Amino acid sequence: MPKGYVILTEAIRDHDGMAAYSKLSGPSIAQAGAKVLAVAEPQVLEGDWHGHRTVVLEFESVEAAQTWYESEDYQKALPLRQAAAECTAVIVEGFERPAPVR
Repeated sequence: MPKGYVILTEAIRDHDGMAAYSKLSGPSIAQAGAKVLAVAEPQVLEGDWHGHRTVVLEFESVEAAQTWYESEDYQKALPLRQAAAECTAVIVEGFERPAPVR
């Protein structure tokens, strides 16, 4: 089963608000068994990119990512992020290379 990835782009307006969000969202991410793969300012190679910071989370599956996003614990943190930054959030399915044809 392919991994699931949550990708967030954030144009942060309130750094204290984002710190409060991180304090609340961090435990929900750990409890979901997710890995934080990136929290950084992106280096844009082509086109326009939204936000000052991009976050990439890895989950065991798309379903696990969706379950985390909809969880009661994360839903408590979500309004803090939405108040502190203009964000976009997506879930994408990881790529699994097809088995070679023999």
